[in-house]
Amino acid sequence: MSMAISMIGLLALVAVYAIFLFWYGGRTSPVSTAEVQAFLGLVRQQGLDRDDPELYASLEKLLAQDDGREFLMLNLIHYRDKAAYPPDMNFGDSAVAADRRYARAFFPWLLRYGNVPVFIARRSGSFIEPANVEHWHVVAMIRYRSRRDFIRSVSAVVDKQIMVHKWAAIETTHVFPVRPILSFIAVRLVVAILLTVVALIAWNL
Repeated sequence: MSMAISMIGLLALVAVYAIFLFWYGGRTSPVSTAEVQAFLGLVRQQGLDRDDPELYASLEKLLAQDDGREFLMLNLIHYRDKAAYPPDMNFGDSAVAADRRYARAFFPWLLRYGNVPVFIARRSGSFIEPANVEHWHVVAMIRYRSRRDFIRSVSAVVDKQIMVHKWAAIETTHVFPVRPILSFIAVRLVVAILLTVVALIAWNL
């Protein structure tokens, strides 16, 4: 491979990484009061607070804590024994299938705004379980680029008959933001390593 072609390829990979960093983001200004009120108004307009009476207050509290930075949201999920769809919706009884329908519809909007699932796991056994504690089926961790991008992702699906799959699937859920103390999840580093590997392979062709 000639030096000129190598330099072009290297510059192209650098450009790809720069575009990735721009998309992935991680720091912006906190959401404004107007943005929060518009989003909460949409939640009430779509009746989501009727499905979950605590949702409005929970969202208000989450958005009031905004510092403009990326964050991780931990999701603990307990499925229903049977999916609870409205009588006029014939999607079957599988709660897991209902959750998959929700995920397929929601994930593209997550990615559009730089939000990515970094960890999803199913329960594989039992160990220490205090009495009267929820039996979680799935643990998921989603990285959000910011609380503004959280708003954008959720706003994109609340009026598209997507949330109905979520409520049909989930009996109980516990969702809260977390800040890593120790983490080996380094998406920026992983992408940089992958692009470096691509460069090395191309260099030796």
